[in-house]
Amino acid sequence: MDSNGLNGVKVMVIDDSNTIRRSAEIFLLQAGCNVILAEDGFDALAKIVDHQPDIIFIDIMMPRLDGYQTCALLRKNPKFNDRPVVMLSSKDGLFDRARGRMVGSNWYLTKPFTKDELLKAVATYARRPEK
Repeated sequence: MDSNGLNGVKVMVIDDSNTIRRSAEIFLLQAGCNVILAEDGFDALAKIVDHQPDIIFIDIMMPRLDGYQTCALLRKNPKFNDRPVVMLSSKDGLFDRARGRMVGSNWYLTKPFTKDELLKAVATYARRPEK
């Protein structure tokens, strides 16, 4: 896949796992994306306003504010309700996918995801930065 189309795309990755955050960051930086990392929903909501990401990856299972709650809050905010959201989960269940859709997610990736899966999701769903 041509990753040049991803240059400058702002990607936020919200996950309480340092390993997942770091591996996603490496894949995305190699593709030319700008990466914003957050440890949980509260951390993410504080950073979203400043960074205005083009696409947001949210882990479902997080302490304090889980992925469903975080996604639902984004969908209620007029400034961010059109941002693409991709749910991340270690469970590949129909229930999780359906619940993710109900709170407004655009897609679902099962962990561990590959570099190709991650970049394909960004290429498919991210709002491209204006040239």
